[in-house]
Amino acid sequence: MNDWPQGWNGDRDRGYGRGSGSAQPEGARVMRHVQRGQASRPQAAPQYGVPSQPAYGNDDRYDNGGHDDGRGSYDSGYSDGQVYGGTSRGGRGGAGRGGDDGYYDAGRPAPDWRRRIKIGLITFVTVVLVWSVATYFWADSKLKREVDLSKVIERPGGGEGTNYLIVGSDSREGMSAEDKKRLHTGSAEGKRTDSMMILHVGDNGNTMISLPRDSDVEIPSFVGSESGKTFPNTGRRVKLNAAYAEDGPELLVRTVEHNTGLKIDHYAEIGFGGFANIVDAVGGVEIKIDKPMKDKKSGSNFVPGTHTPNGEQSPACVRHRFGLRYGLAGGDLDRTKNQQKFLSALASQVATPGTVLNPFKLYPTMGAGLDTLVVDKDMGLFDVAEMFWAMKSVSGGDGKSMNMPISGSRGGNLVWDKAKVQQLVEQLKNDEKVTVTE
Repeated sequence: MNDWPQGWNGDRDRGYGRGSGSAQPEGARVMRHVQRGQASRPQAAPQYGVPSQPAYGNDDRYDNGGHDDGRGSYDSGYSDGQVYGGTSRGGRGGAGRGGDDGYYDAGRPAPDWRRRIKIGLITFVTVVLVWSVATYFWADSKLKREVDLSKVIERPGGGEGTNYLIVGSDSREGMSAEDKKRLHTGSAEGKRTDSMMILHVGDNGNTMISLPRDSDVEIPSFVGSESGKTFPNTGRRVKLNAAYAEDGPELLVRTVEHNTGLKIDHYAEIGFGGFANIVDAVGGVEIKIDKPMKDKKSGSNFVPGTHTPNGEQSPACVRHRFGLRYGLAGGDLDRTKNQQKFLSALASQVATPGTVLNPFKLYPTMGAGLDTLVVDKDMGLFDVAEMFWAMKSVSGGDGKSMNMPISGSRGGNLVWDKAKVQQLVEQLKNDEKVTVTE
């Protein structure tokens, strides 16, 4: 007798969990294997007399035109569209974005930090390189290469290291009447040398040698820088600064080389205005003053101690002649020592990281110096930088500063000690440590 409703008698002997019409006990049915990740579809509870819904996709549970074969279905507990451990937003944090737990899904790889850092470094280096190149060409274009050392004749042989002739002129070029009054420069026409130094840069220490402007020297034969005319040596003796006044930088270089036997490799000159502007650009220069300085003509008025002169006060520091009323020799030699001290301190201040790495200080300082810096035609920015760094090293004690050795005076002019000068020049040519004293 068939107790099953119509439509369910075909598979009752194979039914599981529904009862059986067989006299034999119902055996255990082998359940289908369900693979992880294959989401099973929920099946509605069977209803008598109502055929089951058609399957989605290929499923061997359905035959005979899409009707359930009666084997039933195993519910795995997973739902379609979900990943193990996922949330209602789609797995670990949802598809295509980071989840709340900080992980990334399979569709979005973790960021490559090494690549990002590499790109950042390349960008930074590129910006610095472009900025450096632009600054170089800007500064190089401002250099006034007006001195032609090829016009200097009968030059001595070169040696080791590099020799710079550094000149501070009293040029008033570009200065207004108010500037001249403020800086106590006077209104003299033309320009003269106010200070002269030889800076030797070598492997065995740098040496700065002041050449007193009242040094007694011989004007040698030379070719006029403008006329091209040759002037023979007549044995004429003058003060050193007269050579500059007579025919400019070229004759000054020729005269220094002739009287010392040392070849000058580069020439650099700066005027009053540029000197004062550089001091203002770096915020003043700290300098220790050993003796009282009070001079109406130069405008100096300092007591012994540490001072930080500004641009207006700085020319007075380097132009003042200590004890001038007691004799020319002591006054001019003391003056040159003070010039060395101030210029070295200025170079040290310019070369500090606070100036070099600060564009708001670097560009005004470079602009102020380069606007009035006159150099020879073969001098480049790297030579200018070497000169400043060497001056800084002298200020820091890694070098020597001195006056040209003096043996006496002649007609009010300072006479160099020939034996000591010769020894000094030999040591500089051979780039040896200077042992000569003043």
